[in-house]
Amino acid sequence: MGPSASSLRSHPIRVLIAKPGLDGHDRGAKVVARALRDAGMEVIYAGLRQTPEEIVRAALEEDVDIIGLSILSGAHMALFPRVLALLKRQKAGNVPVFAGGIIPDEDARRLKRAGIRAIFGPGTSLDEIVSTAQRIARRRA
Repeated sequence: MGPSASSLRSHPIRVLIAKPGLDGHDRGAKVVARALRDAGMEVIYAGLRQTPEEIVRAALEEDVDIIGLSILSGAHMALFPRVLALLKRQKAGNVPVFAGGIIPDEDARRLKRAGIRAIFGPGTSLDEIVSTAQRIARRRA
């Protein structure tokens, strides 16, 4: 058996969790952030009402391995592609982005085609979110 992926990394997975747009509810994002931290990741919580520009700036400044976006407001089709476009513009398009919240299936399919690596709806287990985040971040390492 070879070395584990975590032993090959020189640092814990760094993840930025952010709430883009005007959504004022962050309980779910905080629960996910805690689960990721409990799994050994270094979590930077950007907080509520972040613009795509603020999210990308924080991701670059914090040198994160992965970005998690949470949204309940319905503005995902405007905000998520903007985050992806800004990452590409900053030559950081290889930073994977996952998302959670209230996102209709058709929108989720379109967002995945646009580059969002995984989308989690209400009721997704924390274990599934953690394992997916680890797998996505590992591919970047």
